[in-house]
Amino acid sequence: MSTTSIPETMRAFAIPKHGDASVIEEFILPVPKPAPSELLVKLEYGGINFIDTYQRQGLYPNKAGWPMILGSEGAGSIVQLPTDPEVLNDPWFKSSGFKLGGKVAVRGRSYAEYTSVPWTLAYPVPETVSTRTAAAVLTQGLTALTFVSEAYAPKQGEWILVHTAAGGLGLLITQLASALGAKVIGTTSSEEKAKIAKENGATEMIIYTKEDTVARVLEITGGEGVHAVFDGVGKDTWEGNFKLICRKGTIVSIGNASGPVEPFAPLKLMEKNLKVCRPTVFNYVATPEESAKYFKELWDLVCQGKLNVRVHKEYPFTLEDVQSTHRDIVGRSTVGKLILKIA
Repeated sequence: MSTTSIPETMRAFAIPKHGDASVIEEFILPVPKPAPSELLVKLEYGGINFIDTYQRQGLYPNKAGWPMILGSEGAGSIVQLPTDPEVLNDPWFKSSGFKLGGKVAVRGRSYAEYTSVPWTLAYPVPETVSTRTAAAVLTQGLTALTFVSEAYAPKQGEWILVHTAAGGLGLLITQLASALGAKVIGTTSSEEKAKIAKENGATEMIIYTKEDTVARVLEITGGEGVHAVFDGVGKDTWEGNFKLICRKGTIVSIGNASGPVEPFAPLKLMEKNLKVCRPTVFNYVATPEESAKYFKELWDLVCQGKLNVRVHKEYPFTLEDVQSTHRDIVGRSTVGKLILKIA
C-alpha cells in the first residue's frame, strides 16, 4: 500500500477514563504517523488479553494519554516502512525481511485499524502462518514458551500445577510442560474445560468449584506437593500455593485474574526454601537476538503442529463485541484465546 492510499482517519476502540467494560467507546481517530524508526501496520486481527482489562481498570498507569486505545497485540500487513537510515542499515533489521505488504505480528495498541510500532516490536510471520493464528499466539504463545524455558523449566517426571489450565495461556503452558515430560495438574471450573485441558496434555484435573485444590494436589502427589506452580489467578489462589508446593519448589506468578497478590515478607519463603518470581514475557525478548531465538522456536512449534492454538471465539469489530470480550475474558467461561477480527 502506498502512502497515498493510507487513509487520514481510522476506527478505534479506546477509553476516555478508567472503569468497567462500559467505558470503552468507539472513536474516529487520525491514523498514526510513524516515527522514522517505526512501521505502520494495517491490522487484520487483534488478540484479547487480561492485561487489556488491567489497563482499562487503571491497575497499570496510563502513559499514552486520553483517549487510550486498548490492546497489546495484533497482526496484519506492513503499509509503511521505517525511514531512519540507521534502522535501514541495522543488521537485525535487514535480516528480518520486512517488506511492504509483508505479514507481521506486533506489540502495540491493537483495538484499531492501524497501529505504528518500533520495528523492534514487530515480528515477521511465516507464509505458512495466518495473521489470525499470529494474533492469537503472539503474547500467550511467547509467554508460555519463555516462562517454561526461563522462569521455571519443567523436568521429566516432575509434578507441575497450572491454575486455570483451560484458559488461553494455561492450555499453552500445559502443552509445553507436558512435552518436556512433566506431569501437569490443572485447575479449572468445569468438567467440560477439564476434558479440553486433558486433551492438551494435563495428567490430572481439579475442578476448583467442587474440590479443595490444596487437598487434591497433596493427594495426587502422595503428600509431596508440586515442584512448580504457574499461577495466573493471583489473589484468590496465592496463599494455597505455599501449602501445595514441595520443598525447594518454585511459584511463578503469571497474572492477576482475581486481583493482585498482597505483599508478603521474604521470610515466608524460608519454611520450604521456596523461590517466587513474577516475570514479564517481554523482558525475555528484550534484544533482537532474544526475539529472533524465541520467535523461531514459536513459529516452528506452530508450523509443525506441536502447539495447538485454540481460539475460543472470534469477535466482530463493533463496540458491543469489544465490550463483550472484556466481560467474557474475566468471566472464566472461556476456553482458549479471544480475538478481534478487525479487517
